[in-house]
Amino acid sequence: MRRMFRYLPLLAVPLLAAQFARGQAGVDINLGFGSAHAKANSGGLDSASSPTNAFGTCAPGSGDSFCQSLPSLSGFFMGVGGDIMFRKQYGFGMDASFQPARSNYGPLQYRQTFVDFDGIYEPITTKRASLKLQGGIGFARTGFAFNSNSCVGSVVCTNQTQPVGTASHFQVHFAAGVQIFVTEHIFVRPEFDLHYAPGLDNQFGSNLAPAGMIWIGYNLGHNQ
Repeated sequence: MRRMFRYLPLLAVPLLAAQFARGQAGVDINLGFGSAHAKANSGGLDSASSPTNAFGTCAPGSGDSFCQSLPSLSGFFMGVGGDIMFRKQYGFGMDASFQPARSNYGPLQYRQTFVDFDGIYEPITTKRASLKLQGGIGFARTGFAFNSNSCVGSVVCTNQTQPVGTASHFQVHFAAGVQIFVTEHIFVRPEFDLHYAPGLDNQFGSNLAPAGMIWIGYNLGHNQ
């Protein structure tokens, strides 16, 4: 949950702009969940037990018993964001999707985050639903950590997770979703996303990471 609170300031701009939403399509505040995917990098990392190459790159299947294969990008993502529709069909939005829990990355652990700043176009709008197309830029961030255990005798043991570095890349983002109003103001939006981040293939096996999210939100000015 602490990870989600870090991105709550993204909601500040839509909330501050709510006073301008009167007579317009309005302001959305969203919370979401879903998943993102990218194939695995073909390389590997040696474990901390390697006497000569701890955490160094290696080739799986080369006979190095300490070499661990790298994973694909997958797992559960959460999201927080919001948008402002300045006119009936055009607006601007911001959102962040991230893994609330770390996943294994060879001998390390990782957490992936995508942050997007998008223009929005709604070519179809009705009282109960709208087609929302988004496109923009942002960044993709992969944070790495190492989990270590230490004991004093056989009674007192500690488990520590230490950050060891991050990799950040510029990204281009596209999304398409159908926003369905279940009440006058509350909506659900299934959405398909594409994140293209040159350099992401240094961590995974592709620069392209498709994602699927379901956003649940509240619209402050829905008046279709």
